[in-house]
Amino acid sequence: MSGHSKFANIKHKKEKNDAAKGKIFTMIGREIAVAVKEGGPDPSNNFKLAQVIAKAKANNVPNDTIERGIKKAAGEGGSVNYETATYEGYGPSGTAIIVKCLTDNKNRTAANVRNCFTKGQGSIGTQGCVSYMFDEKGQIIIDKEECDMDADDLMMLALDAGAEDFAEEEDSFEVITAPEDFEAVRSALEEAKIAMASAEVTMIPQTYVSLTEEADIINIGRILDLLDDDDDVQEVYHNWEE
Repeated sequence: MSGHSKFANIKHKKEKNDAAKGKIFTMIGREIAVAVKEGGPDPSNNFKLAQVIAKAKANNVPNDTIERGIKKAAGEGGSVNYETATYEGYGPSGTAIIVKCLTDNKNRTAANVRNCFTKGQGSIGTQGCVSYMFDEKGQIIIDKEECDMDADDLMMLALDAGAEDFAEEEDSFEVITAPEDFEAVRSALEEAKIAMASAEVTMIPQTYVSLTEEADIINIGRILDLLDDDDDVQEVYHNWEE
């Protein structure tokens, strides 16, 4: 696992998203709507909603925007119903890619995702074709520049709260948890006033693939950029070592 690489990706993504906050707000809004519909508007009794709120805060979504989203989702009877859809496939040189979507039209989304892969010389596979190469884990990334706590103290705080692993990288700390322990660990860090660059339950590759051919690097970049631009796409996981 490479926390440094993950942190670099987060910074790059946030820089991109600063120019397109609407995409983030729309994405989070959909996730809130689905979470509230499934488990109600109280995050203390709705683990999924608590996860979405943590993700929203890590992406600098204002609290009042989050609260409005929850109220709107709780009060909407005839609102648009979003369904989850997951696609798995291959990028250049066998790189593995998982795409998670929330959509009101699965046919449209499936066609769009397939098109993203095709334009980058990739291909959609069957369900489960690459997900076995990833582990579902809670992952919290902390920017060293934003953290005043000593590394050992931070590690003990995280482990005592239920974390599985703690890693120190060049410019960040990475905390790994089991999915079911994520919220307890995140809450403990929040109570300790630890700023989190990213906090989410994610899919972490068991191994990473390096690409050396320029054409392969261009093509996987094309796939990831096209997926990132699609409003139905919520998350993209891959095992490319950028």
